[in-house]
Amino acid sequence: MESSFHRFSELFAQLGLANDAASIASFVRRHSPLPAGTLLHEAPFWTPAQAALLREELQEDADWAEVVDQLNAALRANAG
Repeated sequence: MESSFHRFSELFAQLGLANDAASIASFVRRHSPLPAGTLLHEAPFWTPAQAALLREELQEDADWAEVVDQLNAALRANAG
């Protein structure tokens, strides 16, 4: 089985978001921190399609799951 490595910027592109470093940093600042009880895909700022992509990638432990986990951690990093 061949595993793929996806970059953070590629996940943002996959989500239909600007994926340059400044835009990613701005997105994370604007939406952090996620409340402790909120699952990443349940955050109110996702479109239904974005939420579905995030949920499915994690549920299937797909190629994108690792970078989705990184996004989840980044959006929680400023908590507390």
